[in-house]
Amino acid sequence: MAVFSSKKFRSSAEANTIASRYRVHLARHPFLLFGLPFIATMVAGSFFLTPATAIRYEKHDRKVRRLSKEEELGIGKAGRRVDMKEEYYVRWIPSLDNLAKDLDDWEQKRVKRLPGEHDGVI
Repeated sequence: MAVFSSKKFRSSAEANTIASRYRVHLARHPFLLFGLPFIATMVAGSFFLTPATAIRYEKHDRKVRRLSKEEELGIGKAGRRVDMKEEYYVRWIPSLDNLAKDLDDWEQKRVKRLPGEHDGVI
């Protein structure tokens, strides 16, 4: 019995093309002709895309920036300056006499409901 060779038949016109020569060399040296160019492309792409990514984040940082306390509170040139000590100690701590009056003299009032709302009774 005759033994068949594992080589494919290639015509003489096909044997002289760049693609056929590349295929032959690729079979002998796969990493050198396929793996190395692939890895080089990935590394080069990383270096070329780094500035583009930096521009993207710089643009985002221009939009979002740290605000000072006055900007955060929405106070522009027309607003008054806020002193936290004055606001806390003067305005928010009621005297004990006023607090006792408020606790003794209060009235529960119902809020008027919108038409169509139930009063919670089933």
